[in-house]
Amino acid sequence: MCRAALRPSATLPPDQDPMLQESFRLLFHGSPMPTALCDPESLRFLVVNDAAAALWGFSASALLAMTAFDITPEADWEDVRAFAQRDRESASNQRIGRHLRSDRSMIDVIVHSRAITFRDRQANLVTIIDVTEKQRAETRLAHLEHHDALTDLPNRALFRIRLDEALARLNCEQDELAILYLDLDQFKAINDTLGHRVGDALLRAVADRLRACLRPGDMLARFGGDEFAFLCGGLSGPDEASKLASLAADVVSRPYVIQGHSVEIGTSIGVAMAPGDGRDSDLLLKNADMALYRAKEEGRRACRFFEPEMDARAQARRRLEVDLRHALAASEFDLYYQPLVALQTGAITGFEALLRWRHPIRGMVPPAAFIGLAEETGLIVPLGEWALRQACAEAAKWPNHLKVAVNLSSVQFKSGNLIHSVLTALAHSGLPASRLELEITESILLVESEANLATLHRLRGLGVSVSTDDFGTGYSSLSYLRAFPFDKIKIDRSFVSELGNGGGSMAIVRAVAGLGSSLGVATTAEGVETSEQLAWLRAEGCTEMRGFYFSPPVPARKIAAMLKANETADPRFAPVRKH
Repeated sequence: MCRAALRPSATLPPDQDPMLQESFRLLFHGSPMPTALCDPESLRFLVVNDAAAALWGFSASALLAMTAFDITPEADWEDVRAFAQRDRESASNQRIGRHLRSDRSMIDVIVHSRAITFRDRQANLVTIIDVTEKQRAETRLAHLEHHDALTDLPNRALFRIRLDEALARLNCEQDELAILYLDLDQFKAINDTLGHRVGDALLRAVADRLRACLRPGDMLARFGGDEFAFLCGGLSGPDEASKLASLAADVVSRPYVIQGHSVEIGTSIGVAMAPGDGRDSDLLLKNADMALYRAKEEGRRACRFFEPEMDARAQARRRLEVDLRHALAASEFDLYYQPLVALQTGAITGFEALLRWRHPIRGMVPPAAFIGLAEETGLIVPLGEWALRQACAEAAKWPNHLKVAVNLSSVQFKSGNLIHSVLTALAHSGLPASRLELEITESILLVESEANLATLHRLRGLGVSVSTDDFGTGYSSLSYLRAFPFDKIKIDRSFVSELGNGGGSMAIVRAVAGLGSSLGVATTAEGVETSEQLAWLRAEGCTEMRGFYFSPPVPARKIAAMLKANETADPRFAPVRKH
């Protein structure tokens, strides 16, 4: 119907004007907009068009025997009655409501009403817009705004709202509440090796198990990735939170079968309690996160409650991160070099480059204090590139038979720029690729193994040699020897330090040395500090050593003198017989 022509109290065409009657019929009945005329008192339908009949699922004739109440839920009748009696001089009234179809299904509608004169009587001209799908879409969007799409759990935003509400209700004299912050252990490795479809299915399975742990009134949310959080109120103390944490850890750690794959996973949990650990949402979440970090730091599959000293450690860690970001630009890093020595002759075969940080206030910062942080923050990528360039440039000054060994981080592999970094370092220094040795740990092959194996083969194709560091400390070292033809196996210092003390270290060293001999691969023992360890390693057939027994790491300026002294036979490496 042409709305511009329907002013308040407008009069429809008189019955005696056939032309106008036909125009009305075409506009009213032919309109695609559901339209009806209603008696303003009884709300009986006087006229309905075909679009209205189709919307409600009744025939037009059936509707003429019905009222607006018949297509409205009973709970809305008073609203409908009030809507019909609104100011009749108003140009238009609008109501958002619900209608019932003939099959009793509910639809959401917007109803517009105008007061008109119809056949010398007052009537309401009503048009209806079906907004059911629009309402459903908006409802879905509103749900997604506060829920995780994968698991349908509340998200961090909704968790924060509920936490604010719970803190406002908290009775500090009687009740406590707890935040349990969970992070799945080794989820990334599963996701990378079995694929994202398996990873997503595993997250849904974990969510289902954690839901079963909820007490009435508790809340479980997914914060993103492999992180979940419980909000538990009405607690009498930390013991109740501890019981829930134990239950959550237990259900998560039970085996899963995901798309035909048998999967096991654990969880680390950090707990913060209110009011003891704070009454502010941001503070509680931060404290729970710090407790979680401590749990993961102490070996995973653990639960830790927040302690004030954790905050001091976190603050110190943040200061260290700031200093670390400044250090590279300020040229505070240096490389020291520890000689690699042939066990049978005592001749230096090369040097391993070891990173050192000379802090202007802290002094010499040991690598163990900052390498992990550099990996977490991604700073290991530019730092590793710098170390690679420096080591190659220094090695280019040495005699041609000496190699330089440089450690690589798994983060450098993930950056996707490693091949370019190696090529650039070799090109700028002029060092032949055959004199560069890259050391990796098996963690590089544990995560994204196919991609990392491809990168290792490309490096090997350049002429660079590749060694496996800390061999024997992981659970899959032997499988990686089969997956990639390493040039050297490095025996971890933890085995070397126990030589001669009984236990299994001697057997492990003997086995690794024999394995290297069988494969035609060199074996380097790390952390050699005594003459007894040297004797054992020589007797068992290891080919190379590195350790303080020969020399500590030294700055580059001392290498020339060390090489000069090494030209003379070292009595410590005189020929010996096997035990």
